[in-house]
Amino acid sequence: MDLDVFVTAHRAEWDRLDALLRRQRRLNGAEADELVALYQRTATHLSLIQSSAPDPQLTGRLSQLVARARSAVTGTRRASWRDVTRFLAYGFPAAVYRSRHWWVPTALLSTVVAALLGWWIGTHPEVQSSIAAPSELRELTRPGGQYETYYSSHPAASFAAQVWTNNAQAAAMCLVLGIFLGLPVLWILFQNMLNLGIGMGLMSSVGRLDTFLGLVLPHGLLELTAVFVAAGTGLRLGWTLIDPGPRSRRTALAEEGRAAVGMAIGLALVLFVSGAIEGFVTPSGLPTWARITIGIVAELTFLAYVFVLGGRAARAGDTGDVEAAERSATVPSAA
Repeated sequence: MDLDVFVTAHRAEWDRLDALLRRQRRLNGAEADELVALYQRTATHLSLIQSSAPDPQLTGRLSQLVARARSAVTGTRRASWRDVTRFLAYGFPAAVYRSRHWWVPTALLSTVVAALLGWWIGTHPEVQSSIAAPSELRELTRPGGQYETYYSSHPAASFAAQVWTNNAQAAAMCLVLGIFLGLPVLWILFQNMLNLGIGMGLMSSVGRLDTFLGLVLPHGLLELTAVFVAAGTGLRLGWTLIDPGPRSRRTALAEEGRAAVGMAIGLALVLFVSGAIEGFVTPSGLPTWARITIGIVAELTFLAYVFVLGGRAARAGDTGDVEAAERSATVPSAA
């Protein structure tokens, strides 16, 4: 594209659109129709310039012009309960469903890594001694020790809030840091699996693996699934930077990034549920089988929500992105 020729050919349209937007009086019917047509053409011009001949100054001017025109055409839009309902019923589960080819393998591989770490630590006393002194290990793993009292060491409500905040931050970091080719996500994921493997190994070394699983499974099933979803989505976002597919890299990152932000909000709600289970159910006096059953029910409910509701929404075309009217105008990319 010859940028100078393109600007010369379309400058009059942009100036006319700018003049219409500056009008103090109410536009008549013909002027309103003209504004809509110029807005659509200018949005197309902006997409062409961004993809073919990016010029920072011109792109900035047209971006502001298109944003002002969009506001004039569509009016100021406020979020409503309809948006919240649509997000929870369609957008969020569809986004999680679409990412399943990333987070399901991530979950399986991470579980294997945690199990191997637990086996290695549990069967090698020299590894255990490098983690802590023998007296500290006994305090951690004995009946009524720190592993058991950890979940009841604080009031349930404040403990649940603290757990939710920490887990939501970890999930958000996985989603946001995925843009760095997914490398920080792998580190965060490994740290989580290492902590799980250490607890599993130390408790199994004293024959108390059943106690450890009885404490972890009620909340851990849903909590770890949310972490795996966040990690898998972060890795997918990083891969989009490498291979955007038929879309332009800018468009692909914008679409996947907006969906990832929405998923951060949705996963915060999921982690709120797991945090509540960890704060109120895990340390409760319920039998182990009852606590684990609650965790399994919560996990199966989330999976059904994703694969049934989310699968249906994804097949209907929902991607978890914002509605079409809220997106920047783009032009088709060649496959």
